[in-house]
Amino acid sequence: MKTFNSGKLKIAFLNDEVLRMPKIVCIVQARTGSTRLPGKVLKLMVGRPMLSHLIDRLKPATLFEEIIIATTTLDQDLPVVELAKQAGVKYYRGDKDDVLSRYVGAAKEAKTDVVVRVTSDCPLIDPVTVDNVVTYFLHHDFDYVGAGVSTGFPRGLDTEVFTWQALLKAHYLGHEKPDREHVTYYIHRHPERFKLGYYQAPPELRYPGFRLCVDEENDFRLINEIYQRLYFPGEIIEIKKVIELLKKEPKLALMNVHVKQKTI
Repeated sequence: MKTFNSGKLKIAFLNDEVLRMPKIVCIVQARTGSTRLPGKVLKLMVGRPMLSHLIDRLKPATLFEEIIIATTTLDQDLPVVELAKQAGVKYYRGDKDDVLSRYVGAAKEAKTDVVVRVTSDCPLIDPVTVDNVVTYFLHHDFDYVGAGVSTGFPRGLDTEVFTWQALLKAHYLGHEKPDREHVTYYIHRHPERFKLGYYQAPPELRYPGFRLCVDEENDFRLINEIYQRLYFPGEIIEIKKVIELLKKEPKLALMNVHVKQKTI
C-alpha cells in the first residue's frame, strides 16, 4: 500500500487502485454576460443550448460525484439556473466578477475535497481527458494539475484539478483583479506556494493549434458546424472524430484561426 498527503487530503492506493477516494466535484463557471459573444452559453447548437451539450459531455466522466454550475446572482442568469435544474445538476449563484469567490462558495457548499474546473465555453470537453487528468492528480502529490494548450491539447479541452486547500489559499491571498476573475491565476503565479503538476496530451490529441472553445462568433460557427456533422441525439461526439474531421478538412479549422485568445 502507498499513500500521499496533499495538504489535508490523504489518498491510499493498493496495486495502483484507489482505496479511499476523496470527494471530488466538477464546477463549471457559466454566465450569459460574455463581452465578446453575449449569451453564448445559451446559443443553440443542433436545437439545444451549448451549455446543455457541455453538461452531457461531463456526465460520462466517472471520477467526480457531481456537477455544479457556478453562475451569478443577476436576473439575466436565471435561464442558466433553469437549465441546470432541467439537466439534473446542481447550481450555485455568486458574484458576477469575483469568479474565485464563486468557486469557493460552490466548493464549500458541496463540502468537497477536490475541485475539477471546467469553463462553459468548451462544448467539446472530453470526459475521458477529464478522468485522465483527475487520475493523474490522484496518483501524484500535487496541489494542482492542469491540462490545456501548454501541455499539447487543442484549446477547449482545458481541465484543471486542485485541492480545496489550494482553492482556499488562493482565495485568501489573491487580491488582484486577475486573481479574482481567473480562479487559478494566483496559483500559477506562486509556484513557491503550491505543488504544481501538468498532464501532457497523448499523441492522438496533441493538436494545440486547433481551437475548440467559443469566445467569438467565428468560434461558434466552427463548433456548430462540427455538431451539425458529427452529433447524434443521445450520444456525445468522440473527440478523436473531431480531430479526424479537422485533419481531413483543414479549411474548417481556418474558420476561427484568426480569433485572438483573451489575455490577462
